[in-house]
Amino acid sequence: MHFPLHPETPMAGQSLEQLFAGRGVDLDAMYARMKGLMDEEGLDYGQRSHTYNSRLAQELGKWAETQDGGEGIHDAMNRAYFVDGKNIADEDTLLEIVEGVGLSREEAAEVLRGRGFKDAVDADWTKSRDYGVTAVPTFVAGGYGVVGAQQYEALEHLLKEAGGQARS
Repeated sequence: MHFPLHPETPMAGQSLEQLFAGRGVDLDAMYARMKGLMDEEGLDYGQRSHTYNSRLAQELGKWAETQDGGEGIHDAMNRAYFVDGKNIADEDTLLEIVEGVGLSREEAAEVLRGRGFKDAVDADWTKSRDYGVTAVPTFVAGGYGVVGAQQYEALEHLLKEAGGQARS
């Protein structure tokens, strides 16, 4: 499910300083915390300087989910944004990501031009509001939720609260 995190962000992006202006956010401390969590899980994480509008990336992700092998786009988008600091609102960047996961650049360009998955993303945004999602990531199961980057144990607890059973 997709979520409208800062949908007002211009397509050209904005600096993190602009995004958090006047809120007393220590960007270096925020990065250090996230980097530490990612390192604990063996995941890459870059020090971004900007945030970008993710609307078109979300629409392209919805399209990719309908394509054989398209599920790889989500990891590729995550890497492009959170590790490489790329502008995922930029059409050329998005089409490079599409090609990188083996999908058709031409079909993806048509999806972006025609906005064929706009309604699907709108429906996700409505659902996320209905669930009360206010941040990403948010994990929801069985009416329970956990917000933010979490360690494995927190997600395991969420699933147990939701009635999940451990596999042997």
